[in-house]
Amino acid sequence: MSSTAGQVIRCRAAVAWEAGKPLVIEEVEVAPPQTKEVRLKILFTSLCHTDVYFWEAKGQTPVFPRIFGHEAGGIVESVGEGVTDLKPGDHVLPVFTGECKECRHCQSEESNMCDLLRINTDRGVMLNDGKSRFSINGKPIFHFVGTSTFSEYTVVHVGCLAKINPAAPLDKVCILSCGISTGLGATLNVAKPKKGSTVAIFGLGAVGLAAAEGARMAGASRIIGVDLNSKRFNEAKKFGVTEFVNPKDHDKPVQEVIAEMTGGGVDRSVECTGSINAMISAFECVHDGWGVAVLVGVPNKDDAFKTHPMNLLNERTLKGTFFGNYKPRSDLPSVVEKYMNKELELEKFITHEVPFSEINKAFDYMLQGDSLRCIIRMDC
Repeated sequence: MSSTAGQVIRCRAAVAWEAGKPLVIEEVEVAPPQTKEVRLKILFTSLCHTDVYFWEAKGQTPVFPRIFGHEAGGIVESVGEGVTDLKPGDHVLPVFTGECKECRHCQSEESNMCDLLRINTDRGVMLNDGKSRFSINGKPIFHFVGTSTFSEYTVVHVGCLAKINPAAPLDKVCILSCGISTGLGATLNVAKPKKGSTVAIFGLGAVGLAAAEGARMAGASRIIGVDLNSKRFNEAKKFGVTEFVNPKDHDKPVQEVIAEMTGGGVDRSVECTGSINAMISAFECVHDGWGVAVLVGVPNKDDAFKTHPMNLLNERTLKGTFFGNYKPRSDLPSVVEKYMNKELELEKFITHEVPFSEINKAFDYMLQGDSLRCIIRMDC
């Protein structure tokens, strides 16, 4: 075990004290891991739009003070009782959802929606005892989605850690903890386009570009990007997008535009916006008889999906996905290997890098729309 095992560790963390206010670098105390928990040293983390959304606290329960962050790479420092498959020194990716390996979902080959460790954005404490492992002067600081990677050390349930190849560069593969894997898996695991097929991607943010990357890897012949921002097309070309459609440029529904472009519709579509209109268009633009549409984006709570039942009876398929259908512990190590084998390109997703002391710059880049992924170096 490490020399610090069983002891409280004092380290830096970026604490969100209030909604929408800049994070503050504080010295926090990180308690030792309890049963089925692991304490790890975070080396690199990145900023995902989900962090920004809950930091702004718009439309959901605000939980503050809190340590955000859920895309990261780190090294195990110590393990709690009952942890047998990880040891100090192992390289891991913490993930916002988990895999207990015991529930019906985990034992099913078709699902990755673990009953025990599925994402919970309102819970700011650990499952084991309902307490936080972070504190400042005895005052608890709340966790975020079980990861809280905006801290030099964090405590995570063992079921939310993927052990990976120690040769993999953590400053690259850390972005596989959330959005990139979600988009990639939506295409490769759920849409499953065949070589030479046509694919439409709705929304060309980081998740949509990862979905396009999946289509490129699958050998799609045409990848049609759909976005309301035409400036995104040049960037999208790097990810295999061959054509671009801006719905605002047409006086008819975009699904009709795509059907005309492709002789009846695309073979597969992946929606990555959360817009209910984009979801409907993504479904209605796939070809009858064999078309498959996959929904990735999270809609507003009052949204309703409306389409004519004949679209289903004409043998179009509508699917949804969570984290790209990847089981974190079982599947993420092989996604890392795709990068190591040069099948998957991650560098083009990384648009910025900042030291931990300047983490608020990462939020600025995201809010300005300039960033796909900003890597935050914890040793700076």
